[in-house]
Amino acid sequence: MKLVLWVLVLFASATAIVLAAYYNTGSVLFTVPPYKIELAFNTFVIMVLSVFTVFYMLLRILSGLSGINKRLRAKKAEQLTWSGVKAFFEARYDRAMKFSEKAFKLTDTQAAKALNAVVAARSAHQQKNYSQRDHFLAAAREQAPAGRVLTLIAETELFLDEGRYDDALAALQSIYSFGGLQNTAVLLLELKAQQMAGNWDAVLELTQVLSNRAFVDRDLVEELRHRAHLENIKKNTKDIVLLKKYWGTLSWHEKTDGRIAVAAARALMAQGDNAAAQKIIENGLDAGLYPELVTLYADCQSGIVSWQIQRAENWLTKYPNNADLLLTLGRLCTYGELWGKAQSYLEASLSIEPGYPAHLALAQLFEKLGKQEAASEHYRKGLDFVLKQIGST
Repeated sequence: MKLVLWVLVLFASATAIVLAAYYNTGSVLFTVPPYKIELAFNTFVIMVLSVFTVFYMLLRILSGLSGINKRLRAKKAEQLTWSGVKAFFEARYDRAMKFSEKAFKLTDTQAAKALNAVVAARSAHQQKNYSQRDHFLAAAREQAPAGRVLTLIAETELFLDEGRYDDALAALQSIYSFGGLQNTAVLLLELKAQQMAGNWDAVLELTQVLSNRAFVDRDLVEELRHRAHLENIKKNTKDIVLLKKYWGTLSWHEKTDGRIAVAAARALMAQGDNAAAQKIIENGLDAGLYPELVTLYADCQSGIVSWQIQRAENWLTKYPNNADLLLTLGRLCTYGELWGKAQSYLEASLSIEPGYPAHLALAQLFEKLGKQEAASEHYRKGLDFVLKQIGST
């Protein structure tokens, strides 16, 4: 139906034009002194229509040529982009920077410009050309919002690699300003930055979040969490009030962890609070026999040696023939002047695992008993043992 209507309209228009031309006897006069040009009105109309048609056709041709040129430019930019990315992953950073810079100038879209600027920046960074890197990063930042997150993540990684953790944290804060749940990769970058900055409380918060994320190295996260606790304990070593307050914030699992318990006990002993340190050591050894805690228990004298001997003998029942525990019992019995038991435990420790500490403890025991010859013998054996260890290394 529409086609029929259009045909009728075209026929009616053609008829109207023919009739108008037939009955039109007017003319058009152009005066340009001293010349005069007179044209029939119909001729003038035909000339105007012809000029318009020619002009329109020229515009269409030029537009087509412009479109072809634009497509060729886009294709060239795409080829250079992929060449730059390929060269970057081939570690050919000079070529990658050259290709990406050319692609940046040719491409028209913000996303493509940001991508090429970031590849060029990373390539410059690999060549330690930091001024060029910063130039490309600035160019990438201008492509907001398309390339903002891409640029900020690149900045964070490159600044961390350079050791500029404050600048890296500033870039991360810009990412966080967008809101929403941050992906695991971004949190891992912040974890590294906070670790470099020594912000151990922030490290603890991040490890807590990351422990619930998939595809995360749990061992690495746990190790960083341990380190954060150790660093915080070290930071509070000289302030016993803050140290005890911090210790109170830890979970029971963390308090009975051998490394953390050793660090806290040593810090408390340095402040003279052996009673609190002894309790920490005992709780840790109740949870598991950590060698350094066993050794430290003999050094932690709180005034009731008999109680310590009793606790150590209970652990020995649970872990019989443990050389470290026997050595600690021997030293505790020496402090308690239980000479016979001390000698028995120390000799038992030596029979299981010969070492310098047991020889030294026996030598000191024999000195107290006035047995100089036996003491000298153990001093000599202990020294020989140390020399052999040095020689083997």
